[in-house]
Amino acid sequence: MSQMDSQAQLHQLLNEHKAAFSIMPYPSYQQRLTHLQALKSLMLDNQADLINAMSDDFGNRSSDDSKLGDILTTVAGINYSMSRLKQWMKPEKRHVGMLFQPASARVEYQPLGVIGIMVPWNYPVFLSLGPLTTALAAGNRAMIKMSEFTPKTSALLARLIPQYFDDNCVSIIEGDAKVAAQFSALPFDHLFFTGSTAVGKMVMKAAADNLVPVTLELGGKSPVIIDDEIPLTTAVDRLIMGKTLNSGQTCVAPDYILCPQGKAQELSNILANTFATMFPTIKNNLDYTSVVNEGQHARLKGLVDDAKAKGATIKSLSSDTGCIKTRQLPLTLLLNVSDEMKVMQEEIFGPLLPIIEYDSIEQAIAYVNARERPLALYICSFNNAFQNRLLKETHSGGVCINDTAMHVGVEDLPFGGVGASGMGSYHGIEGFKTFSHAKAVFARGRISVAKQLFPPYGKLVHKLVYKLFIR
Repeated sequence: MSQMDSQAQLHQLLNEHKAAFSIMPYPSYQQRLTHLQALKSLMLDNQADLINAMSDDFGNRSSDDSKLGDILTTVAGINYSMSRLKQWMKPEKRHVGMLFQPASARVEYQPLGVIGIMVPWNYPVFLSLGPLTTALAAGNRAMIKMSEFTPKTSALLARLIPQYFDDNCVSIIEGDAKVAAQFSALPFDHLFFTGSTAVGKMVMKAAADNLVPVTLELGGKSPVIIDDEIPLTTAVDRLIMGKTLNSGQTCVAPDYILCPQGKAQELSNILANTFATMFPTIKNNLDYTSVVNEGQHARLKGLVDDAKAKGATIKSLSSDTGCIKTRQLPLTLLLNVSDEMKVMQEEIFGPLLPIIEYDSIEQAIAYVNARERPLALYICSFNNAFQNRLLKETHSGGVCINDTAMHVGVEDLPFGGVGASGMGSYHGIEGFKTFSHAKAVFARGRISVAKQLFPPYGKLVHKLVYKLFIR
């Protein structure tokens, strides 16, 4: 469907999905597997078209950024779900205490129904079909609202999905912010949103009117903390890929670096040398992804201008300043930054990287904890004590030690934020459980002693139960 600007049309589509779900409220293992296989076929059959569409949307998007960030991650998630699905669907046995014997207890994971998925522009395939993977594995149907900032990718998926799925199983919704607002107000059985914290608040408010449970995958300022003992060349090798992938337009991209006192200049030099090796040129370099649109490009330039005006030192890591037409913006370091600068107040979401020096691990921890809890935290250290202090004394959605962003691709790890960086998680079994209801089942057979506890109270059996179990 395209450009749906009618609330009535959206409601009608949701009702059709719900009606189809009511006919098959618990799809079998084989039916779910068939859906996952169809999704995998869509990815493999149309890989080149998806990559081209994403590049068109960005102006230039590295095909490898698309393969790593969208294609590989999505296919890996589908494969993982297919290999674990049978185990996930098994009821979980639970303990029954002596007081309730004889009986049995189990948890059965029941599909919720129709899942609404709201997709951002930065990884339009992975962040639409990734949540869809776990929604289908859990036995649900889905409606997916794509971003208006990736129209080519959205249109392609809108054309492809009906070739692999029934209309009342998966639907793609295109349209602008008005359509997104209407979409978020629908009475889904669960609403899944990936995007900014500001929009996440509006989505949650809209969902609250219908008591729709939500999963919010947001963002924030994810720090890298470098230990004084680790060689800076090693630290740069471990962090730079997470920042340059998709030109930093990644929710888990390193947002700023905390490095030991007196090492910022050396660190910036090593970053510059490494970046130059990775990207000898910027302008028209097909390996270097563009900023997605003029609005985002202007926002990033504005952050640099604001920081410079307030005393920051700006260091572009390429003498090739890029191309305005293709919006290829080199990785740019910002030193001597302060909290008054917008770049230290907002999630950067682009190829800008502030560097801040710290005197002690206590100061670094205090700096992180004084701010909203980030989606990710990155530790560059081989010192176990240093690692453990940061793990125990900070909060973040996830952590990488001596790497950045890679935890997102590990399917057996939950992915999600905490506090301002989100709520709920998905990927792997956590995704399966997010899109399922954990139904408690308590069962008795032919024998039951429960009648012995009937009133009138004060009998010997009551006194015995209280004596044995209230202690």
